Amino acid sequence: MAEGSKSFARRDKLLEIESTVRCWWDEHAVFVSEPKEQPPKPGEKFFGNFPFPYMNGYLHLGHAFSVSKVEFAAAYHRLIGANVLFPFGFHCTGMPIKAAADKLAREIQQFGNPPVFPAPVQEEVGQLVEQPDASAGSQAPDKFKGKKSKVAAKTGTQLYQWEIMRSFGLSDEEISEFQDPCKWLTYFPPLAVEDLKAFGLSVDWRRSFVTTDINPFFDSFVRWQMRKLKAAGKIVKDLRYAIFSPLDGQPCADHDRASGEGVQPQEYTIIKMEVVPPFPAKLSALEGRKVFLAAATLRPETMYGQTNAWVLPDGKYGAFEINEEEVFIVTERAARNLAYQRYSRISEKPTCLVELTGSDLIGLPLKSPLSFNEIIYALPMLTILTDKGTGIVTSVPSDAPDDYMAMHDLKAKPALRAKFGVKDDWILPYDIIPIINIPEFGDKPAEKVCTDLKIKSQNEKDKLAEAKRLTYLRGFTDGTMLVGEFAGEKVQDAKPKVRQMLIEEGQAIMYSEPEKKVMSRSGDECVVALTDQWYITYGEQEWKKLAEECLANMNCFADETRHGFEHTLGWLNQWACSRSFGLGTRIPWDEQFLVESLSDSTIYMAYYTVAHFLQNEDMYGSNAGSIKPEHLTDEVWDFLFCGGPYPQASAIDKKILTSMKKEFEYWYPFDLRVSGKDLIQNHLTFSIYNHTAIMDKRHWPRGFRCNGHILLNSEKMSKSTGNFRTLRQAIEEFSADATRFALADAGDGVDDANFVFETANAAILRLTKELAWMEEVIAADALLRSGSPSTYADKVFQNELNLAVQVTKQHYQNYMFREALKTGFYDLQAARDEYKYSCGAGGMNRDLVWQFMDIQTRLITPICPHYGEYVWRDLLKKEGFVIKAGWPSAELPNLTLKSANKYLQDSIGTMRKLLQKQTQGSKKGNKKGAQETQITGAKDLTGLIYVNENYDGWKAECLKILQSKFHSETRTFAPDSEIMTALQQSEISKASNFKQIQKLCMPFLRFKKDETLSLGPEALELKLPFGEIDVLTQNTELIKRQLGVEHIEVLSVTDAEAVAKAGALAAVLNQNLPSPGNPTAIFLPRS
Repeated sequence: MAEGSKSFARRDKLLEIESTVRCWWDEHAVFVSEPKEQPPKPGEKFFGNFPFPYMNGYLHLGHAFSVSKVEFAAAYHRLIGANVLFPFGFHCTGMPIKAAADKLAREIQQFGNPPVFPAPVQEEVGQLVEQPDASAGSQAPDKFKGKKSKVAAKTGTQLYQWEIMRSFGLSDEEISEFQDPCKWLTYFPPLAVEDLKAFGLSVDWRRSFVTTDINPFFDSFVRWQMRKLKAAGKIVKDLRYAIFSPLDGQPCADHDRASGEGVQPQEYTIIKMEVVPPFPAKLSALEGRKVFLAAATLRPETMYGQTNAWVLPDGKYGAFEINEEEVFIVTERAARNLAYQRYSRISEKPTCLVELTGSDLIGLPLKSPLSFNEIIYALPMLTILTDKGTGIVTSVPSDAPDDYMAMHDLKAKPALRAKFGVKDDWILPYDIIPIINIPEFGDKPAEKVCTDLKIKSQNEKDKLAEAKRLTYLRGFTDGTMLVGEFAGEKVQDAKPKVRQMLIEEGQAIMYSEPEKKVMSRSGDECVVALTDQWYITYGEQEWKKLAEECLANMNCFADETRHGFEHTLGWLNQWACSRSFGLGTRIPWDEQFLVESLSDSTIYMAYYTVAHFLQNEDMYGSNAGSIKPEHLTDEVWDFLFCGGPYPQASAIDKKILTSMKKEFEYWYPFDLRVSGKDLIQNHLTFSIYNHTAIMDKRHWPRGFRCNGHILLNSEKMSKSTGNFRTLRQAIEEFSADATRFALADAGDGVDDANFVFETANAAILRLTKELAWMEEVIAADALLRSGSPSTYADKVFQNELNLAVQVTKQHYQNYMFREALKTGFYDLQAARDEYKYSCGAGGMNRDLVWQFMDIQTRLITPICPHYGEYVWRDLLKKEGFVIKAGWPSAELPNLTLKSANKYLQDSIGTMRKLLQKQTQGSKKGNKKGAQETQITGAKDLTGLIYVNENYDGWKAECLKILQSKFHSETRTFAPDSEIMTALQQSEISKASNFKQIQKLCMPFLRFKKDETLSLGPEALELKLPFGEIDVLTQNTELIKRQLGVEHIEVLSVTDAEAVAKAGALAAVLNQNLPSPGNPTAIFLPRS
């Protein structure tokens, strides 16, 4: 709740309840999970899990949002009686912790302990400094505040690591301890456990663990997994391109990146365009060497059509030494990538012999592979991007719209040529060379498309992008080669052949670079390197088929999620699984390497099933019991997880080993894994692959549910803006249950969800007000109406309870928690409030009120368990725990009664508007131009409610036609033309005013068709499924109370004597005749 003068008593009440309830849970170990004696039948057990969070800081609301989905699911299954396992581990593998620890050490070495950062670097930036709670010392933080920090790193906006540590609430004395990576492992996981317990997470904490070799049991598990994959031929050593951090000296996988997650190497062909001697003065130092402008292209098959090369006039280039003989002129960025791909005289260190600008290169004569022009020239192009490719572009104006327009501009504009010193004979003699024929675009597709799109200049970027899209796509899929060794072949067939030919003849090389910029967590820009290391062979055809089979049998809960997996399986290839820097488990057969962080986290869900046997409830595995890490041989792991034979030589007690096996067989496979959708492209797909490689089909995953990111108050979470909350802060600010409430309300789809502070604050108010209402009702229990429910209001409320029980269960089963919150709490409270009002002086029925409190408590418990438990035990005085109380029993809801009540409430609303209009008068004249009579004082009026329970006339005829044209099996209607023909042949077509009637029929027919598709064929009946007069008559007291009138009569419009009662307002009645579902009310002065 907002700071200031507001009272926090309601929030503090919830926090007090939560603390009390957690003590109850701990005392009775309610979340400890044990297998039953017999294997579970479908629905009898639930194993849900969540990707273990990385432990380089506090958990925040982003973590809480994703974990809340599996938490709500586990709580629901526990509530309905399933045996539930929800474990939770902590990920420490990889380089982020080690990189941060090393960065801290460098800062201390450079600036002292505590460091005094240099004044020139200290400039105010809008960075976040998290203020420690003065009373908590070095414990967890209090609030993130938008205070200006004066500690910008030299890069501009990046904080020094020391300042980041201060933002965690650490004192200067403590921070230096974090130079040791192990300190991170012992500091943050226990705090995460505290926060998750305060959140009410229903975890069996005996099974928790941290990764890396600090935990010898998990280390053994990962070593076994890697050996298992290698024995199956799934891990190989290979020379491949990989995103690589030069600073770290190793490949940079997704979780090692500060930005650029999901970016892959983009493969090019570099065309070696030889500079023809003699060299100009600027290149004189290169005499005697072979010098090439090195142009990176994605389309080597188009090289036959080269007319020139392009350079960026003000671009920065260099002549870089490739080997003893060859020199490439490229950008420094490209040279850096090349150096890590073994194209530099000194490996991984590009050597620049001459620094150049694009202007220095204009006019260079070139001999280029495959070009029909013996000599072409380097010319200026103003739109070259130096962060893509090499900065050198080869020009093929027949097929490339950018090249065509740049060439067109140079030819057509002498002033442009003069500006850059371009001689006429470098450009004017060169014409387009047709090389590919594309149906629809011909053999000069770039010219054709640019003309069609009316492109006038090389500066029309959007139009050129569209032109490129059209020509490149159609050229590759439909184009046919017109020239060269592969003339007559399809472009897509010729392309790899041309490339291979150029490489074999030494006229081109392979080159890769990141698709987009990638920054490592160590702060350097990554390159693509050719690395000789260990790879997991994802994408191998037979293995891929198994992964696809697993996916086909999984519940993905959303089409977008399934499509994401299908897309990833389509492109995913070999994955570098070894690293030389960071924390983790050593590759067992090559211990100079560590297992990469996304490769030790694919099947660890199986480890949860036995962790408590091994680690003796110590997450670090340092407090071992009778089982020692060295007892965990490959034969033991095979026995536990892969159906292997009993390991006769094992030192583990047979009874214990058998119990471990039983645990795995009981709980596996897991039923649900919840994750952010960003992990589909790596971790989740890796999990599918590894399960299919190592485990039997019956143990393959059953379900992955993915969600989007969480916004805070409709804005992106950001520490720099202060729009950020750790989980601990959210609990302190709102309470755990109000935080959970707002997380459930935030959304359930794959799109980004929205955590709204106002919703959390409103939850505090709602929950505490509901507590107060229940306390008040229980205290006045003797005043409630006794006996069985008997009134119309009783029946309606009972029906609403039945409906809430049924519909909310469906929402929980589908993991649609926002909808469950709506139907199980919001709608239920609205029904209670309506019931209370409808009962009037007679009061509410005691049995129904207690049933309501019971049902509402159970239905909200998966989302707000502390609140539910407190109500259950302290207010309702129930035995046991509500978290295991079972789903409430209920009768099937009466949908007709639901419709009848909606009819009643809608009718009252309409009557209220009519009464207000009549008592206050109308400023508009009626059809005859006369002012309606103004009558004041509703108490002095008599309300006459006229009902027509049967459709008649043309409406009845329309309904009969629709009945005959509705197909109940397919729930569809005959074509409109057929319905219109039936209308024109019906009895009403004989009426003299049929044209006017037909105009009325059309909207009525449309309305009834839509209603039928929504409600079913009963919408086509000539009367409603309930008696309107009966419903209104039973509720006259409610109607009088709602309208404020003292006398109400319910009448049939088909009764002439009843119509006569309308007196002077009969004309109003005739102008507004009632129809089924739409009664007409008029109000007369009491006589």
